[in-house]
Amino acid sequence: MQTNKIQIGNITIGGQNPLAFIAGPCVIEGEETTLRIAGKLKEYSEKNNIPFIFKSSYDKANRTSVTSYRGPGIDEGLRILRKVKEKHKVLILSDIHSVGEIVKAADVLDVIQIPAFLCRQTDIIVAASKTGKPVNIKKGQFLAPWDIKNIIEKFTSAGNHNLLVTERGTSFGYNNLVADMRSIPIIQGFGFPVIYDATHSVQLPGGLGNRSGGQREFIEPLARAAVSVGCDAVFMEVHEDPDHALCDGPNMLNIESFFELAKRLVELNKLVKGWG
Repeated sequence: MQTNKIQIGNITIGGQNPLAFIAGPCVIEGEETTLRIAGKLKEYSEKNNIPFIFKSSYDKANRTSVTSYRGPGIDEGLRILRKVKEKHKVLILSDIHSVGEIVKAADVLDVIQIPAFLCRQTDIIVAASKTGKPVNIKKGQFLAPWDIKNIIEKFTSAGNHNLLVTERGTSFGYNNLVADMRSIPIIQGFGFPVIYDATHSVQLPGGLGNRSGGQREFIEPLARAAVSVGCDAVFMEVHEDPDHALCDGPNMLNIESFFELAKRLVELNKLVKGWG
């Protein structure tokens, strides 16, 4: 199903455009690590002509435990993301958590992301829309795919149509999520590109007591399924050593594994688009 085309810098997401990737570590763990991972992802994307947006969070405001690592905070985090942008010439996506953050974040970010737990917060949606920038709204785990229509109406009421919607799984009992691939064409039916979050969809929220668990082994089969259904982009959090990551390690992908999977997904996407 074809959707609107959303222009972000030099890449276009939606329509019949190539499969795009949003990738990077869950949270900024330090300047050196972030720059190194961004450099590896940029090199890979350029070599293989893959549309790529770098993602990392300056703050994870919804961590399970009060003692969990949240990130460096907005000021230091945006400084690091600006340095990544300037050094590697990559597009940058990160998530905001309040209306008060949006103007400051918009000065650095190419894509503003609204986290799943905040996807119905009208003031945040409208304020993000008013920046005029592309915005990625992650569908809440508690919503049906058709509920996105109301969120779209909130967003476009401010005059901005540069909207991406991310499917990231739906609550399925306690500490579990299920990925319903029907949601991709349902949301695309509202006219906006749909991103599939292959790593958060395998998260086990709060599954380890004071932190979330994950089932990394299902990232690839679910990503293949989403691309087969026709998603416009794939979101994957990656790390050099996921087992020792400071946030969401159990559902992050090793960066080398990402390179292999991205290659397969690009091939699959070309096949699926050929069917159209």
